[in-house]
Amino acid sequence: MSSEAGRRIVVTGATGNVGTSLVSLLAQDSEVGSVVGLARRIPDWSPARTQWTAVDLASEGTDLAGTFKGADAVVHLAWAFQPTHDPATTWRTNVLGSMRVFEAVAAAKVPALVHASSVGAYSPGPKEHAVDESWPTHGWPDAAYCREKAYLERALDSFEHEHPGVRVVRMRPAFLFKRESASEQRRIFGGRFLPGSLARPELLPFLPDIPGLRVQALHTDDAARAYRLAVHSQVRGAFNLASEPPVDARMLAGMLGARPVRLPRTAARSAIAAAWGLHLLPASPHLFDAVLRLPLMDCSRARRELRWQAGRTSQEVLEEFLQGMRQGAGADTAPLQGHKVG
Repeated sequence: MSSEAGRRIVVTGATGNVGTSLVSLLAQDSEVGSVVGLARRIPDWSPARTQWTAVDLASEGTDLAGTFKGADAVVHLAWAFQPTHDPATTWRTNVLGSMRVFEAVAAAKVPALVHASSVGAYSPGPKEHAVDESWPTHGWPDAAYCREKAYLERALDSFEHEHPGVRVVRMRPAFLFKRESASEQRRIFGGRFLPGSLARPELLPFLPDIPGLRVQALHTDDAARAYRLAVHSQVRGAFNLASEPPVDARMLAGMLGARPVRLPRTAARSAIAAAWGLHLLPASPHLFDAVLRLPLMDCSRARRELRWQAGRTSQEVLEEFLQGMRQGAGADTAPLQGHKVG
């Protein structure tokens, strides 16, 4: 489908955390002729060679196949994290909406689908060593986010069997951060009124050290580079994406000048469950359970086949993100709108 004018790439969830980084990258890409950004609300932001289309994936009447027609690749990033108290709503957007995307890719005869999976799709695994892409992807069933990501892995298994001519890539990134996403992520996980000033070192003399809280992070721009490489290559299958080293309480305490204090899992979970039950905290205790069980990921395949590696360390990623929290950083799209509280 490519022409002398360059490739046509469609990006769902184009105004979100990963979407804004990827659209910015593609807009500067000499191999790309046009980018079609899909989002529920069209932004004021106008990157080069990009046109916007208002789409709600939860709506059954959306003509996605017509939008995808003539595309060289669809990059599916759209995802709703809330409302965490209403999993049926996120299921309609995330699972049923994604399946509409998959069906439209096949109907429009798009040759490549690059799907945003996640470390959250993985079954519980080790914290002492990293696992590759062959690790089971059954998620943590109590957490809606993991359950939905894992279900879509099974849906893609069926899709690939039924449509072998479509090149399917599954990206499984670690937790993604950038300065411009700080306000959005604070609202999603900490609540709209959680003060960004809490990220100031002088206000955090102690930091909870919870057994099992050892995870990986990645700068969103580094993830976007991997998506771009996948669009332009002929790779298939799953790719782990993460920075080094893993993030734990000791690293965070050192960054914030705080002292790590051991806190039992049960005590931490009880506090989160109480706050979530009172609608004071958007992040559910089920997601907390999942995070404590996520495996560490080996990114060798991405380095070998995509020629990709993270450009920033985990500490650099989190330092930038924490600065963004303190400053109420954001971007000129509805999901990433900056908002400083406290």
